[in-house]
Amino acid sequence: MARLPQPPEPAALRALLRPKDDIVVVDGDTRLVRVFAAGGLHRQRWNTFRRVGPLPHARFDPHPFPPDGRPAPSPDNGVVYFGLTARTSIAEVFQNTSIVDRSTRRPQLVVLRPSRPLRLLDLAGLWPTRAGASQEISSGPRALTQAWARNIRAAHPDLDGLLYRSSMDSGDPAICLWDPPAASALPANPDVLVPLSHPGLDLPLARICAELNYILL
Repeated sequence: MARLPQPPEPAALRALLRPKDDIVVVDGDTRLVRVFAAGGLHRQRWNTFRRVGPLPHARFDPHPFPPDGRPAPSPDNGVVYFGLTARTSIAEVFQNTSIVDRSTRRPQLVVLRPSRPLRLLDLAGLWPTRAGASQEISSGPRALTQAWARNIRAAHPDLDGLLYRSSMDSGDPAICLWDPPAASALPANPDVLVPLSHPGLDLPLARICAELNYILL
């Protein structure tokens, strides 16, 4: 059985880092893809970092765990999730229902390139094993993975976030960014910003949903 214990303390995590092996640099030629809700009670913008959490479904939310267990504001802990492909983003965002609803909450697709290199802890490599965990860190219980996120962030506040394996898209790369400092890496304007209901997405989304066995509405 793969290991995923409680994380070591931040000082221990800091001591075991091997920067040349454990930090991945994502440059400005890399396109990051995000699906987000532009409507509803918790509407967002394409460059929004969520500063309320941790949310039960969000794997690497770094927000302090509140005593009552309910998500709470944490101004110093912004988080946003990206895929490297539209399929990864669709698979992750709609995983609870396997239904891609293109109208409710007005979901949008954004594609952007970072304005500076992103420095990310590589959870897809050997770092989790050396830290006493395993690749279960990308698929295990979220209460545990959020605890790891909090201690990693405390140990390495200079990192922009994490590179991890999408548990919904065959282990393909996904990215979690934390702010500070990652907001400074977002560009002034995205490469693409369209609603999921855009007619130009009909065929690509149909293909993605067929691959994932998701329902497209």
